Amino acid sequence: MKTSNTQYLTLLAILVAVTLVLGRFVMIPMGKGFLTLLDVGIYFTAAYLGKKEGALVGGLSAFLLDLLAGYPNWMLISLFVHGVQGYFAGFKGRQKGLGLILASLVMVSSYFLASWGFYGLGIALADVLGNILQNTLGMFLGLSLAKVFAKLN
Repeated sequence: MKTSNTQYLTLLAILVAVTLVLGRFVMIPMGKGFLTLLDVGIYFTAAYLGKKEGALVGGLSAFLLDLLAGYPNWMLISLFVHGVQGYFAGFKGRQKGLGLILASLVMVSSYFLASWGFYGLGIALADVLGNILQNTLGMFLGLSLAKVFAKLN
């Protein structure tokens, strides 16, 4: 079935909305930020649709989550970090493993550096484990859901 631009944009808008809801559904306070299920939607989109879509859904949903959650100082950082995370997570074939590693490294290291700049080394170090857990859980659940959806098609 050929997908029209309207259908494609609607699908991406729905994925941004669902990812945003996942982000707001579970918000565990941590240091000067929070842990969330946002990464589930990012990894799902990247695995199911590809790197451009993963970047778009990752960046927009993270940007909007920070806006709605009251963290405007993180909005542009999250737009970039989760956009790049979604892009790398969407690598296919032989590059898939490398893409997942890069996605994880970008997310954890970028938030570490930004947090260090905003709040100091102590807070940044305290947030690393939480970011690793958020990323790992998001990757596991997102990739698992993408496999289920791929089998349904």
